[in-house]
Formats: sequence, C-alpha cells, structure tokens
Amino acid sequence: MEKIQKINILYLLGYIFIPAIICALGYTLCYFCFRDGGTGAVLTTMVPTIAAVVWWIFGGSLIFKQKTKELEKRFEAEGYRRNQTFYGRGQTVVLDVEKGMMGVVFFWNPFQNYILPASRISRAWTDDGRGGAGFMEGSSRVSFIFTIDQKIDVRVNTFMSNQRWRMDDKRILTGISKADLMVKNIEEAKKNSLA
Repeated sequence: MEKIQKINILYLLGYIFIPAIICALGYTLCYFCFRDGGTGAVLTTMVPTIAAVVWWIFGGSLIFKQKTKELEKRFEAEGYRRNQTFYGRGQTVVLDVEKGMMGVVFFWNPFQNYILPASRISRAWTDDGRGGAGFMEGSSRVSFIFTIDQKIDVRVNTFMSNQRWRMDDKRILTGISKADLMVKNIEEAKKNSLA
C-alpha cells in the first residue's frame, strides 16, 4: 500500500532556499567584484532578485498545474473515468465514482501523484468554518476534508477569503454546496470501492 505524503520537505526547502542562495551569491559577487557599481552590479543583484520573485510567485503554480495534468492523464490511462475533479489551491482531487478510485496531487509534493481505492478513506466531511457569535458569526473558509488510512487529513478549500462573510452569503453557500457535493461523491466512491 502506497504511503501518502502531502509535503516533500526537500522540494519545499529547495523551492524557498535555492532562489535565496542564488540571490545571496549574486550580492556577494557584486560586493567583491563591482564595488563601484555599473552594469555588472545591476546584473548581479537585480537579475537574481527578479528571477527569485518570479519563481516564488509563478514557479510552484506552473509545476503544480503541469503535474495535475499528468495525474489526469495517468488516471485515464489506467482505465478510470473522471466523474468529478476538484481543483483546489493546494491539491487536486480526481474521482471515478463508479469504480471507487481517487487520484490526488499536492502542491508541496507535485512530483508524486497518488491513485488509490476510495476504500482507504475512513471518513469525509464538510467544514463550513463557522465562527463568531451573533452579528459577528460567519466564515472565511469552507472546505471538505477526508481522512486517508485513518491518519492523514486532507483539507481542500472550496471557498477562502481574507475577510469573514455571513453564513447566508452566496459565497459561503456556494462553497458549502461544492464541499457537500464532493463529500457525497467521495462517500459514494468509497461504497463502490468496498463492493
């Protein structure tokens, strides 16, 4: 049975620190070789800095999108139909409800995608993120969560905001509806996987 790993520590550290190290090398080179400034100083400081910022903003997303496409191709190549696909911000979940199979790829472990029987999911539920009391009651995040092998919780956001919205707001209700649909499909896939 394949062990699920949501985060690849080496990838995470490399993603953060390799661009920072390249920038530090550029600054060091500038300090020792281009003390009077000029084009060399600009190139050894600005180019690595801009490249690092572009990498941190776009690099991970591009890799994740590419690996999501690879998961979808692999899922179909192994004979499964994508009845339901949810593209979350940090993970993508693919379901073949009839055959009871699930595919998952994580943002912080994009080079490893997983295809597993839905029977490995011990439970799935919707979290509406409700908090506060009275007129302050609301939510800033709605998600569906499922537990793999009774120990790995995977949270997939269906709505996320930097402010709290009332529970009867259309955004929250849409997020809850999406989460409920995914939970229903996961439970149905689990039933079919056990059958």
